[in-house]
Amino acid sequence: MERYILQTKNLSKYFKKYIAVNKVSLKVKMGTIYGLLGPNGAGKSTTLKMITGLLHATDGEILIDGERWKRKHLEDIGALIEDPALYGNLTATENLTVHTKLMGLSKDRVNEVLETVDLKNTGKKLTSQFSMGMKQRLGMAIALLGNPKLLILDEPTNGLDPIAIQELRELIRSFPKKGITVILSSHVLTEVSQVVDHIGIISDGELKYQGAISHEEDLEALFMKVVKESKK
Repeated sequence: MERYILQTKNLSKYFKKYIAVNKVSLKVKMGTIYGLLGPNGAGKSTTLKMITGLLHATDGEILIDGERWKRKHLEDIGALIEDPALYGNLTATENLTVHTKLMGLSKDRVNEVLETVDLKNTGKKLTSQFSMGMKQRLGMAIALLGNPKLLILDEPTNGLDPIAIQELRELIRSFPKKGITVILSSHVLTEVSQVVDHIGIISDGELKYQGAISHEEDLEALFMKVVKESKK
């Protein structure tokens, strides 16, 4: 029997009369990398914000490992949505230490996550002096502090150069082997196609496609076909 770390059932979000997300039913298998795709404004970020508790759903339900979503499930979810909130006047270690105190975690996790994201040798360098790629990896380290079962990454490669993108791609690929399921939201299809196992395509707030995908499949052609058909 297939085990789903996350399911949404008819998940919807209205902002007054505007329907941002309309009856979206996602199925994310444990131990996979799931690509949530869609044009800008399609409803991807709104969906992820509901899963992480940043927004309340108007309708529908969210299940985490088979249980209806409660605040306690946030302990199992790590998220990097939009730009990471970093203290520019602190080092990577100091930034993470602040978060361990806020989350009531052991400081031992700091070195562990720094090693995971390859930032252990940044020493006394302030995060204000970090490259965009280093800041994204530090944001990911913060998301990993609580040993999440599910890691949500919203447009993590935005503004990164090709080398930083490749480093981030390899890092994301490593997570399922560590027991972490990943939801990766992006509009950079070439990047997504190289790391994901399953995809969901959202257009105009509705889930138009969901299924497994191979790395050899032409994701761009599938994406354009689904989105164009949804506009008819």
